[in-house]
Amino acid sequence: MRLDKCLEKAGLGSRKQIKTLLKSRQVTVDGMFATTGSQIVDPGLQVIEVGGEKVGLESAVYYLLHKPAGVVSAVSDATHQTVIDLIAEKDRRAGLYPIGRLDRDTEGLLLITNNGPLGFRMLHPKYHVDKVYEVEVNGFLSPDAVTFFKNGVEFLDGTVCQPAILEILSADISFSRARIRISEGKFHQVKKMFLAYGVKVTALKRIGFGHFVLEEELPVGAYRTLTEQEKQYIVEHFMKHKEK
Repeated sequence: MRLDKCLEKAGLGSRKQIKTLLKSRQVTVDGMFATTGSQIVDPGLQVIEVGGEKVGLESAVYYLLHKPAGVVSAVSDATHQTVIDLIAEKDRRAGLYPIGRLDRDTEGLLLITNNGPLGFRMLHPKYHVDKVYEVEVNGFLSPDAVTFFKNGVEFLDGTVCQPAILEILSADISFSRARIRISEGKFHQVKKMFLAYGVKVTALKRIGFGHFVLEEELPVGAYRTLTEQEKQYIVEHFMKHKEK
């Protein structure tokens, strides 16, 4: 959650009072002075102090889900099962939501949390979180496809994608398998990139999202809590305060 929201929730004053606390350098996060309320924090993973006193609030939750095809990446849906429906009642928290989205027919890794705007930060281009997919297509992937994707793919509407890394796993006249790494998240991007090459995606599975990897032993539809190392990665890369 945002630092100012965290302090408000802890009963440390109004928004105006909290701004004063920040300006007067009375707030620290992991021993460093915090000067902006927009900083993303988690009091369960970081030491937040005001005037030398620790602020104690419940930690956010973080899950890595193996999303099945047919399930929507949403908090609620009137027609389809959602990724939140897959979370057991005992593990649900207010504000739980998926970070980013996978198409309904796409399987794979999806992070779920109730840590406020963390998802927006993790998906922002400046943080450069790569996504890795396993892809099946209905045609032949020639070795020249590697260069085609490496040069950046242009769609018919003029949209140009950043260079992508393609690894061809198998190739036949009517069926090929590949692994692709992209650094963006445009709408239907992977499907459109392969269409631009001349083949159609018939199956798509995300196996990597930045530091996070989908283990083969995690069944489709199952989820797990993040490890302490994975939580620390989130702190270091998306929450850590840098004094200017």
